[in-house]
Amino acid sequence: MNLAESLRFAWRGVTANKARSLLTMLGVLIGVASVITLVAVGNGASASVTSTLNSLGSNTLTVTAGSSGADLFGGGGPGGPGGPGGAGANAQSDSEDTDPFDGGTDIRKAQLTLGDAEALADRSQAPDVLGVAPVVSVSSVTATYRGNSHDVGTMTGTTPAYLLINNDTVAGGRAFTDDDYLDHARVALVGPTVAQELVGGDGNGILDKTINLNGNAFTVVGILTAKGSSGIQDQDDVIIAPATAVQDTLAGYQNLNSISVKATSADTVDAAQSQVERILDARHGTNSTDRDFSVTSSASFLSAATTITSTLTLLLGAIAGISLLVGGIGVMNIMLVTVTERTREIGIRKAIGAGKADIIAQFLLEAVMLSMIGGLLGVLLGSLTGLVEVGTFQPVVSPGSIVLAFSFSLAVGLIFGLYPANRAASLKPIDALRYE
Repeated sequence: MNLAESLRFAWRGVTANKARSLLTMLGVLIGVASVITLVAVGNGASASVTSTLNSLGSNTLTVTAGSSGADLFGGGGPGGPGGPGGAGANAQSDSEDTDPFDGGTDIRKAQLTLGDAEALADRSQAPDVLGVAPVVSVSSVTATYRGNSHDVGTMTGTTPAYLLINNDTVAGGRAFTDDDYLDHARVALVGPTVAQELVGGDGNGILDKTINLNGNAFTVVGILTAKGSSGIQDQDDVIIAPATAVQDTLAGYQNLNSISVKATSADTVDAAQSQVERILDARHGTNSTDRDFSVTSSASFLSAATTITSTLTLLLGAIAGISLLVGGIGVMNIMLVTVTERTREIGIRKAIGAGKADIIAQFLLEAVMLSMIGGLLGVLLGSLTGLVEVGTFQPVVSPGSIVLAFSFSLAVGLIFGLYPANRAASLKPIDALRYE
């Protein structure tokens, strides 16, 4: 029997019981669609995280107190770095006084001070550091304006250098200046989300208006350029203000949450990191074995995030693969039932000259046909995932996952169809003809 004849018999077998065939295909369809969908979600999450980290630039460093988030509160003072090139010159002396290592018996809390930030901005000690900005973060800040209120996602007190380091630009109005910082001016830059929540429309109406942050009046001098959302974080739900004014009104004179550092280029990140560690070791009386601070680069964040999301994508694909395996078991089960139901047909075909290979080809092609049709429908359904936004990111359907899932569905048809086909071909004609 030629291939065309085998395909005709297989198609007749598939369409003989349409409801059963559709249910069998459904198992394969769900398996293939699940593989494509879950891998697409993993790829989308990975792309979203990568985009966010890349927006920070490849030459940024973040200094935090402690190796894993130690106590950051203490007796720092206002003043500190300012301007895009480094630190301001008006740091108050009390920040210096709280900073040196205490050689007594008391355990010194892990802390970063404005004096640390000022030292890092000294180009003679850190020639590969382009900019330094202290960061004071405030949680639970509510912005209000003429009866409208909004809980701000991120409230940051810093210096003008922060905009350079964080790749932030101003779409409307102006950025705050070194003079604003030194004068403790209560001015603020707001993200598009904050602006739209307070005044509606495109948010431009908030410019030069006075808003209240936890009851403290700040004048909006600029609106930040939109960055969009990443994962569960809205990068536009932010307010940035001079650290001096934030400490005066919202944060108190605590030590810094972190220090943002920008290297002169991506090629000098390692050198800049070494210089930062050397300067802070000297100021804190520490070394590489007992540091009370951590220095991380955006490149290390990106590497870690890529590893995590790749592992997550692999795990999601493996879980979805189990459903495809279950669909294959369903194919085998239906084919075994089909062989039992058509035993007399098999006996008649063998009695009139059909060989073992013909019988195997007929039932194997039938199993593959069920898997192939289910797989194609699964590919179509899974591909539609790329058109649906999941949370705050878009799934990314990769051609590789489509090819892999469809190939696996065909392999399932072959593997799980081989046993029923071989069982059918092994029936003796006389026994098959006697079967009731």
